[in-house]
Amino acid sequence: METSPPLLICEHCDTVYRRRELGCGEVARCVRCAAVLDRYHRLGPGAMFALVVTAMVVFIQANIWPIVTLGFNGQLISTTLWGMIVMMWHQDAQVVAVLTAATLFFFPMCKMMLLGWVLFFARNGKRAPGFRWAMVTLYRVGPWTMSEVFVLGALVAIVKAHTYFDVIPDPGIFAYGALTLLITIFAGIDTRRLWDATEEQSA
Repeated sequence: METSPPLLICEHCDTVYRRRELGCGEVARCVRCAAVLDRYHRLGPGAMFALVVTAMVVFIQANIWPIVTLGFNGQLISTTLWGMIVMMWHQDAQVVAVLTAATLFFFPMCKMMLLGWVLFFARNGKRAPGFRWAMVTLYRVGPWTMSEVFVLGALVAIVKAHTYFDVIPDPGIFAYGALTLLITIFAGIDTRRLWDATEEQSA
């Protein structure tokens, strides 16, 4: 029996369309509100999973390696992301410390682990256990990963601090730069396609 193509619903005006496969460079837009409905994606679930694993390795390195070294009167001080967070906590900036830890560590880690979980099963066309919960959580967590904001802020701080200190960028800041690039690629991937690309496993 011939199956009908899956439906595609505009998130902005709820108009319903029949989904069709897009060609290279094509973008589907809602005829009613002009919102972007779908884009052509070259990466399949297998390539996306490899990308997530790469991002997790870079994420670990970014949190282990020092971010920057400051030199003043012959003394050198370097710190990691968690070193900065602990320092802010002890200097009565607990709110900033909690927000920094959430947006630069816990939310990105949560997003990568959930994405890796669903893609691990999606490579074989299957839905992971807890697939619905994972997809909803990914949708809600997505806007709270702010590594790119941190990298831009750190670069501006390094340039300004160079006036007063000897500033040496450490490997951690370069790892965060690479992580920002990978997260930007994630942001361009429409994970909603996994609903159609996977089949729910029967009990």
